[in-house]
Amino acid sequence: MIIDILLLVFGFLALIIGLIGAVLPLPGPPLSFLGLMMIHWSSKVEFESSLLWTLAGLALLVTVLDYVVPMWGVKRFGGSKAGMWGSTIGLIIGLFGGPFGIFIGAFVGGLVGELMVGQDSKTATRAAFGSFIGFLFGVLLKVVLCVVMIWYACMAFV
Repeated sequence: MIIDILLLVFGFLALIIGLIGAVLPLPGPPLSFLGLMMIHWSSKVEFESSLLWTLAGLALLVTVLDYVVPMWGVKRFGGSKAGMWGSTIGLIIGLFGGPFGIFIGAFVGGLVGELMVGQDSKTATRAAFGSFIGFLFGVLLKVVLCVVMIWYACMAFV
């Protein structure tokens, strides 16, 4: 009984932290999936194994894409590794500015990174925009998957 309560509480906490981690630099989908598994391990809910395998695969895929998509965005818009690194560093610094700071930091960091390697301002801005678009797409994928997992967890109790 107490174990079930703990699994449910920590499961829902992990789901929520995973959703927050979908925007912050935390492993959002894996945390949300861990929360779903905790709920599954309780005696109150049992998810179908096919659902769990599908969500595990999607969590893995989205986590990998989270690293690949921003790189694709940088390359697609003519950027360099410096722009990608700048975007990542800007995102981390932007954490101190709240939700908008994260997005602005990712863009400005990418721009500064490109300017530091000698790109002209037009090319640097375009590459920073590509990095920003890649970052936003990755965040969108992670948020959607985390919300889906939260939805399945909530629907299990209805």
